[in-house]
Amino acid sequence: MEPDYTSLDPEERTNKFLALISAGLGVISIIAALIPICGVIIGLIGIGFGYFGMKSENRKIAIAGIVLSILGMLTSLVYMILVSLNK
Repeated sequence: MEPDYTSLDPEERTNKFLALISAGLGVISIIAALIPICGVIIGLIGIGFGYFGMKSENRKIAIAGIVLSILGMLTSLVYMILVSLNK
């Protein structure tokens, strides 16, 4: 039986949503790392959402989102450096 999310406190529901968005943006930042500036921007936004999502019960998802966002940012920065050195 699935939990009824409409009965949750609005703040808790928002924080759970932010944790999920952070995880999604973390995955997107890894994919967007091939476009250097996009990967960094999406990663920063994912870290911000993950930070605010840490206040929810989905703390592990928020942490995963932060880790994925940092990984996407680092990949993007390394790719940006390698591209600039090849020119």
